[in-house]
Amino acid sequence: MNSGLRALAVDDEAPQLDELAFLLGADPRVASVTVASDALQALRMLRDEGIDAVFLDIRMPGLDGLELARVLRRFVKPPSVVFVTAHEERAADAYQLGAVDYLLKPLRADRLAESLRRVVAARGDAEASPGTDGREEVIAVELGGVTRMIHRSAVRWVEAQGDYARLHTAGGSHLIRTPLSALADRWSEAGFVRIHRSYVVALSAISELRTTDSGYVVIVDELPLPVSRRHSRAVRDRLVGY
Repeated sequence: MNSGLRALAVDDEAPQLDELAFLLGADPRVASVTVASDALQALRMLRDEGIDAVFLDIRMPGLDGLELARVLRRFVKPPSVVFVTAHEERAADAYQLGAVDYLLKPLRADRLAESLRRVVAARGDAEASPGTDGREEVIAVELGGVTRMIHRSAVRWVEAQGDYARLHTAGGSHLIRTPLSALADRWSEAGFVRIHRSYVVALSAISELRTTDSGYVVIVDELPLPVSRRHSRAVRDRLVGY
């Protein structure tokens, strides 16, 4: 964005709000910084002023940061949201709400600069793709008691496991509590295709479409995955147009 970002910083603690506003204002990618000490004040500013990105604390009196983020998702053109908080345990909730980033206090200038880079990239994608918010989906997965964030672009293929789905990436696999059918619908426009009742595959991960005695298979990371007759035409059409 040539004109620079219009940022809104929201925190109920004045010293931390001042620091956040100062660091944002010091970055050349930020054109203006507005501040709010609570979520209701932030909503009034969002209504009255053009805001590109909101840097938001979670724990605040009244409407908290996560609740405010849910409201922002209903905007026709929602601003990018970055959470700035001392509470790392809410990261999974934040990313499920479409947050661009999740920063932990005490705030570091280099980490904030990386968040601004992500915001600029996300909003650039939104301008290039009208009708979407430009943000890549991030999936929270649990592994050994640790919550990790997996970007959709890292997923090679997805396998149905009852009411769950297993995401396969180059680094391993992760089970999430989401039906395969829901992912197939949601990810179709992001370059994923349903090949079988049990499999959804990223088109970019398919290296070959082979004919076998029983029908078709696609090759993903040297692994053959079956293509059902029901989905074979759609798979061929999507591959030709990809």
